[in-house]
Amino acid sequence: MTQPLLQAADLRGAARLTTDAVAGLASLVEAMHTRIVTLPRIPGLGGTVATDERTGGVTGLVYETVRGVTHLAGGTVEALLGWLAPALAAADPHQPPRAEREAVLAALNGVLGDHLATTDNPLAITMQFRHSGRPLPLERHALRTRLGGATPKLMVLLHGLCMNDLQWHRAGHAHGEALARELGYTPVYLHYNSGLSVSTNGRILASLMEGLYSAWPVPVERLVMLGHSMGGLVARSAIHHGVQMQRGGLRWPGRVNDLICLGTPHQGAPLERAGHGVDLLLGAAPYAAPLARLGKVRSAGINDLRLGNILKGLAGDDGSHRADRVNLPESARCFAVAASLSPASGSMKARLLGDGLVPVASALGQYSDPALSLGFAPERQAVVYGTGHLDLLSSTEVYGLLRQWLN
Repeated sequence: MTQPLLQAADLRGAARLTTDAVAGLASLVEAMHTRIVTLPRIPGLGGTVATDERTGGVTGLVYETVRGVTHLAGGTVEALLGWLAPALAAADPHQPPRAEREAVLAALNGVLGDHLATTDNPLAITMQFRHSGRPLPLERHALRTRLGGATPKLMVLLHGLCMNDLQWHRAGHAHGEALARELGYTPVYLHYNSGLSVSTNGRILASLMEGLYSAWPVPVERLVMLGHSMGGLVARSAIHHGVQMQRGGLRWPGRVNDLICLGTPHQGAPLERAGHGVDLLLGAAPYAAPLARLGKVRSAGINDLRLGNILKGLAGDDGSHRADRVNLPESARCFAVAASLSPASGSMKARLLGDGLVPVASALGQYSDPALSLGFAPERQAVVYGTGHLDLLSSTEVYGLLRQWLN
């Protein structure tokens, strides 16, 4: 038995987003639902493509009822959805989550996550460690049971904006699983609301990491943090907050051996200022494409990604915000991988174009003023060419670097 694509809490959460435009939001959720249940056309493999954004049958009736009741009564639909809840599928806690639904929720949280959290919306993602898409209990015996042969080499992988932990698996490859097979690491995946500010996620993760470190089934000999895109910023923020909290007894920050950032906008992502970044990231999940309607909305997480913030931004004289500069952690070896869509190095276009979202200089922590650069050691940074932002997750060249650095 697999998980349902649509759950009662999904509709209830979508309805709670607003009372001023419930009908519009119902249509948005219906459009996402249509994308999920309709297989995309793949060249040579057939398939279908949704010709409109309306569902049919009982599901279509539910959405049409929501719109109708909203227009007639002018109120919220939460009571109606509560009445309909028994007719909607319930999640099975013993089954892994559906990748399609997880991708839509992650995208929605990336765009509106701060609002979802502030309003206690059921759609808001709560930070947790997961393995195979299922939460990991931070208790030693339970971890030993869930992970089986947990090793002393712990690797925590952090996804990027609008993404989730399942998306570390891309194009038939997963860096974490490959490093587990070849180098004996045990991968643990962070699942978090990427619409919250990086600083907020960093503070939450600092405490959560201590729980993971304390509950790990065997003594930790190596601790590695691998972050893609925003995940690298969250990792840096967590280490910084953890160091500040060490007086309270946190042990894990001083035990991080390696921090590796893949396509992380340490100096910001200027392309995101035009909204290009959200479109690119939502494109990773075609069933989340209707969320492009919210493209002009900017969550705290999106603003932090745009500016490279890992702490609360500081207001500038021009009304803009700038990041509070934080050095790389001194206790860990720090690595940076940048990507460029250009097939060759040496051109200014290759460096400015970057991976489609993050310029090469930003991913390497370089700044026009050398005093502001992060200072990754030359042997601990690399640029891969002919590679896009999301392709960093499946690149064989990137994996070769990870294996070399962590061996």
